[in-house]
Amino acid sequence: MSGNSVTLVGNLVDDPELRFTPSGAAMAKIRFAVNRRYQVNNEWQEETSFFTGTCWRDMAENAAESLTKGMRVIVTGRLEQRTWETQEGDKRSVVEVRIDEIGPSIRWATAVVTRTPRQGGGDFGGGGGNAPSIPAAPVVKNDFGPDEAPF
Repeated sequence: MSGNSVTLVGNLVDDPELRFTPSGAAMAKIRFAVNRRYQVNNEWQEETSFFTGTCWRDMAENAAESLTKGMRVIVTGRLEQRTWETQEGDKRSVVEVRIDEIGPSIRWATAVVTRTPRQGGGDFGGGGGNAPSIPAAPVVKNDFGPDEAPF
């Protein structure tokens, strides 16, 4: 495992934004918030950090079809810093998550998972690739706050 690996649990602040490159590769931009609760002098404090991540190809399309704003997700990936220059010549940089895996958290919600057929390589185990196209099932949203137990 790389020394640059992160796992974050948070809530989507937007629906995944699906785009396609000129060559046709799917890319999804995922924005999510991670809340931290802690006590200071017996009073609860809360801090929120906002992250942006990207995922590519089949995972991007699956994320856009399965995940919606407000869902609690588990994200694993690598941190990457991207820099650019504005039209005014100012340098800017941002740290983003290059998403390796993303999925709904089932700590306080349920999810239905439907396997999608692999593109071009057939099913796992050499099934020949004749599996019918199965639409992904919806993922059930939770109605609880970001760090609240469902009581």
